Amino acid sequence: MRSNTLSREKQGFTLVEIMIVVAIIGLLAALAIPAFVKARKQSQGRRIMNDCRQMDAAVDQWAVNSGIPDGTAIDSVAASTYMKTAWNWVDVVGNTYGGTGVTGTNQIQVSAATKSALDGVGIDWGGF
Repeated sequence: MRSNTLSREKQGFTLVEIMIVVAIIGLLAALAIPAFVKARKQSQGRRIMNDCRQMDAAVDQWAVNSGIPDGTAIDSVAASTYMKTAWNWVDVVGNTYGGTGVTGTNQIQVSAATKSALDGVGIDWGGF
């Protein structure tokens, strides 16, 4: 009878082994999550800059083709016909773009709230 109890193989994990695995997973998550957050913010910033450039180019084309003088307010409905995608005054962060009117350069402005929300991720806002 004793030989049966000695021949049994150990099954399952001990509590210490499970705690070590959980600690390793927690450490890896703690290292990875900030990198994912930064990459997401960089992606959002690049998207916003791309949208600004597209809207700015559309305003330029609309103003040149329509003979609109500098200082005129931007007609987003008319200018949107020069864009491949939909005109949207709200960025991916949820803040509105500003429009300075037809000036020839950087007619669309990124809000200060958006710049603040995406601060520290290496986005160069340039004139926007």
